[in-house]
Amino acid sequence: MPSIVPDTVHVAVAVIFNGDKDVLVALRPAHVHQGGLWEFPGGKIEQGESVEDALRREIREELDIDVIHASPLIRICHHYPDKSVLLDVWCVDSFTGEPQGAENQSIRWNSIDQLDPSEFPQANQAIIKALQLPDQMLITGEASDANDFLHKLEKALLKGVRLVQMRSKEINSHAYASLARSAQAMCKDYDARLLLNTNLDLFTQIDADGLHLNSQRLFTYNSRPVAVDKMLSASCHNEQEIQQANKLNADIILVSPVKPTSSHPGVPGLGWHRFMQLAAISNCPVYALGGMALEDMKDARYHGAQGIAAISCLWSYE
Repeated sequence: MPSIVPDTVHVAVAVIFNGDKDVLVALRPAHVHQGGLWEFPGGKIEQGESVEDALRREIREELDIDVIHASPLIRICHHYPDKSVLLDVWCVDSFTGEPQGAENQSIRWNSIDQLDPSEFPQANQAIIKALQLPDQMLITGEASDANDFLHKLEKALLKGVRLVQMRSKEINSHAYASLARSAQAMCKDYDARLLLNTNLDLFTQIDADGLHLNSQRLFTYNSRPVAVDKMLSASCHNEQEIQQANKLNADIILVSPVKPTSSHPGVPGLGWHRFMQLAAISNCPVYALGGMALEDMKDARYHGAQGIAAISCLWSYE
């Protein structure tokens, strides 16, 4: 577990689903901290209480329902001017009873796509980002030519990939731009988002969904280099890089290498414990990268990841 700053309020938070697209939110009373804003229900974890036990107790007290099945979504450490909170956020996809405001709070079902971050406390905004992101990010790998690249990309999209980082070091800028436009059109057809791992000048020539910064480009900016309607992701390996990504208001962070990889022989993996420590520093959802396979998804989610980012197991989808 990552270390917690003294006096941090540790909170269990539930994202309660009604089907695949709607989640339950509750209105905070006007007189409390962050009052008048909508939030995902939950409450403080008591001394000696597990996160799951606290989650079940709080949801029973607040909504008069019993949680049957819950799984980790994201961990968020957020510092307000007057207090710090650590949110352990879990998805609840099965429960008994009919939700009601047992403490006289207003509640409503909200479509995930229509969640408005401005209506929520700042600490909840990373939850909204996590809900609107998939649990897999494809990083494109080798291809013999443009047709082979697009064939492999479409194969991954047909298998359900909905977030793609386009990385192609082997081709020149003109060829990259042409291929990126084709990839963007294909991703749009499959309702997927494309992030370009390239320089800002080239990115501005292409109407892609977002920009990815490697750890070198990350420190060339003092403020967010893309508009808020574009996504910004960053590759990070340590605390300093994550803090820089936070400064740029990144939407996604990739932490690596979790495990040793063939592409970086001799570089030891961070391991899941260290990954969890680093993920806790991020202000946005974090993907685990480095030696990842689909079988690692459960470990990744348990240790605070949004999911996994990978080349081999997703680019060569069979």
